[in-house]
Amino acid sequence: MAYSLEENHFFGDTDPAELIKTYGSPLYVYNEEILRTRCREMADMVGRPNFRVNYSTKANSNLELLKIVHDEGICADAMSPGEIHVLLEAGFEPSEIFYIGNNVSAEEMAFAIERDITVSVDSLSQLEMVGKNHPGARVAVRLNPGVGAGHHEKVVTAGKKTKFGINLDKVDEVLETAIRYGLTIVGVNQHIGSLFMTGEAYAEAVSVVLDAARQFPELQFVDLGGGFGIPYHKQEDEERLNLSDLGRRIRQMIGKWDDTYGREITFKIEPGRYIAAECGTLLGTVHSMKDNDGNRYAGTDLGFNVLIRPELYGSHHDIEVYREGKQVTEGPTEVVNVVGNICETGDAVAKDRRLPVMQEGDVVAVLDAGAYGYTMSSNYNNRLRPAEVLIDKDGNHRLIRRRETLDDLMKGFVE
Repeated sequence: MAYSLEENHFFGDTDPAELIKTYGSPLYVYNEEILRTRCREMADMVGRPNFRVNYSTKANSNLELLKIVHDEGICADAMSPGEIHVLLEAGFEPSEIFYIGNNVSAEEMAFAIERDITVSVDSLSQLEMVGKNHPGARVAVRLNPGVGAGHHEKVVTAGKKTKFGINLDKVDEVLETAIRYGLTIVGVNQHIGSLFMTGEAYAEAVSVVLDAARQFPELQFVDLGGGFGIPYHKQEDEERLNLSDLGRRIRQMIGKWDDTYGREITFKIEPGRYIAAECGTLLGTVHSMKDNDGNRYAGTDLGFNVLIRPELYGSHHDIEVYREGKQVTEGPTEVVNVVGNICETGDAVAKDRRLPVMQEGDVVAVLDAGAYGYTMSSNYNNRLRPAEVLIDKDGNHRLIRRRETLDDLMKGFVE
């Protein structure tokens, strides 16, 4: 067996059946030790002074997980006032937060600037907005290096077909706008896309953005972006992204850049998925088995309101089956569609997947669900969002977000 949550002691001193019994189904479960390990791997990747890791909060913004990330010395990126608010509640200082907005209002921009949080703009019009409302401010600009990468066209965030960033041929206009409003360009940042498993495109984009950064004389930092992938096909022995090789290449490029810029600055990366994905597993329960015209279906409570990645991106997540608390690893298998309880044909966690023959009452574990799982969940069909549980370093489990109730559905309404 290539990989197993059970064999790797993911659930600490308990098991999926006990967790479901205690906290209900479906249920997000996080492993603290894995989260800390991924933070440390990112922090050690480049191996040089003045290197900072900014966790991308949108991947998973649970308050307790953010506290752990902060405890590991990791800083954070925020994409909304809500993320800023939660980060501050988790103990992050304003100097540890970088606000990377996209098409935001003047009010949102002011929310960050008034809290002494450095903001990034990704268009000339947004730079004008900052200049008109906050003349003399310190600001970063997001550049489009012209190189994109990602597991799906919807997550490619650079290149010719993207809404993100300022094209490199507009740098002169950026500088002119900054002068006009007395703005100081203190940083440049980029992001090429999500879930790359080789470093070629990333290294190319780093080279491009470093060349462009030389045109800004007052930089304090360059943010090289994120998008580092994780092996979602663990059961097929998918290789990990070679962080040591990529880190070595980046270190060499930064070294050459330092020699010509004339002074030291800070370099950042902004991983989200790499830090959060593998520490999280989604548990659900099989409630029905059926055959329709030769197609086998395992009906679960894992609707796409709980995990939308497979429906939105066609994403793959490895799946394990548990019965009476133990993983089913022996016996017959079958090709099955693992589907949810949402009134949509596309509501499937996995299609045509060979898995152990399932039965009602089995627990399904969806691996690597810690990133873009709960944060993208919804109340579609007025389904309730699940609880979140942490397996701590000592193997104990505790609730870190309660399950929603029907009363929660009514809180926003005004009579």
